[in-house]
Amino acid sequence: MPLIEETVLPGDPLLTLPVVIIGNGPSGICLSYLLSGYRPYLSPEAMHPNPILHAKLEEARHLSIVDQDLEYLSEGLEGRSSNPVAVLFDTLLHPDADFGYDYPPILHWKLEQHHYIPHIVLGKGPPGGAWHSMEGSMLTISFGDWMELPGLAFKEWAANKRRNIKSDRVMPEEIACYYKHYVKVMGLQKNFRDHVYITSVSRLYRGTDDEDEGQLNENISTQHLQMGMEGGQKSLIKRNWEVRGYQRATDGSHVPFCLFAENVALATGTFDSPGRLQVEGEDFPFVLHSMSDFGAAISKGKLRGKADPVLIVGAGLTAADAVLCAYNNNIPVIHVFRRRVTDTSLIFKQLPKTLYPEYHKVYHMMCTQSHTVDSNLHSAYTSFPEHNVLSFKPEMKCVLQSASGLKKILKFSVALVLIGSHPNLFFLKDQGHGIGHHSNQPISCKGNPIEIDPYTYECTKEANLFALGPLVGDNFVRFLKGGALGITRCLAIRQKKKHELIESRDGGGDGVP
Repeated sequence: MPLIEETVLPGDPLLTLPVVIIGNGPSGICLSYLLSGYRPYLSPEAMHPNPILHAKLEEARHLSIVDQDLEYLSEGLEGRSSNPVAVLFDTLLHPDADFGYDYPPILHWKLEQHHYIPHIVLGKGPPGGAWHSMEGSMLTISFGDWMELPGLAFKEWAANKRRNIKSDRVMPEEIACYYKHYVKVMGLQKNFRDHVYITSVSRLYRGTDDEDEGQLNENISTQHLQMGMEGGQKSLIKRNWEVRGYQRATDGSHVPFCLFAENVALATGTFDSPGRLQVEGEDFPFVLHSMSDFGAAISKGKLRGKADPVLIVGAGLTAADAVLCAYNNNIPVIHVFRRRVTDTSLIFKQLPKTLYPEYHKVYHMMCTQSHTVDSNLHSAYTSFPEHNVLSFKPEMKCVLQSASGLKKILKFSVALVLIGSHPNLFFLKDQGHGIGHHSNQPISCKGNPIEIDPYTYECTKEANLFALGPLVGDNFVRFLKGGALGITRCLAIRQKKKHELIESRDGGGDGVP
């Protein structure tokens, strides 16, 4: 679908929108769902297990959650996200999920088209984002129900598609297919543009306060435009941001575009740039940084018959997936990681054994098949806890250093560095380094997420720039939906104020709402 096939502003050669969403993974999809006018209400028969929260919800049962005070509702709630609205929305959709309960959502959804806010969602691939490029043979860390988006139960979708879901955890390819179908069944396709690559997002001008009501009461300048809205209403659109990029056509050619937006929402996730060790030799072709490259090497038979083991660096779940992948393909493994096996921050310590037996199998090997247990390397798997990689050598050798300073040189067939990933925000000024909690440092999900208002998800250091999902520390799909709720409420309030301003002007008033 051409990016500028439908012009929102008649007579304007460039697309201008209230909201441009960058990223079409679950964060971008959920935000589009809410901006399209879908509204959550407390179900008539619903009873939340938290009596204090339920009492608050009963006070405004006639209002959608979008129209309620999110700070008031989320006060006192606790959960596995540091963002209060994320915890609130999660407990409304999955009450007491962290206690092992499988309660149904206490919300029901209504499509109220008069709440539609024009927007466009830009993504590099089909809707679903990075889920389409994840290794398809591994199970997701979260339950299928926790991966679902509002209004479409994952189990119901799987049953209707006659997919045989054997366990609560599912494969990434199932989730990717679900997200793609979700956009279609919810009627969101008109908002999505695929195969789009962003090259720059720049602010056109800066004011002392972009949302100052006194500024709204001034005469409309060339930086403000009137556009038609659904239902015959009008709204002020302010060209705060210029978004440039290109769309890849079916013939492989690049079609450049430029559009303007009043608000930009960053929903890119964190899978753009694999983490690097920053050591000598890391750029050798036999040093890989993704599971997909490793899977491709195995499927092409490049590692078949190799006498030397695969070197896997990292102690997270992706590294564990790589260990399992190699183990299941009879490829010997050398597993290197910096932490002690007793470190309480290891992800394996947080996973119940009964639900995640394959990961605990890897953890057991990490503990019991260390190079210190036997002077000879184990044939199938050997771990090197508390070791760092110093360098890779051209003859496919690796120099390791232990915590005590002892160095070792090991031979390997291919190295796989899996130490996390970081978002690539190159299209922002200074690559977005200025909008994190720690200024002038790269954005990362754990160490330096984007600093936001906890209830609107607007960047505290850039007005009219919003962020949600992993960019603000919410790695799990369960919690990124709260970002969509916070942003939608914020934009709905601002849109209402502008409508009141326009009505006062059209009525010949003095410009005061």
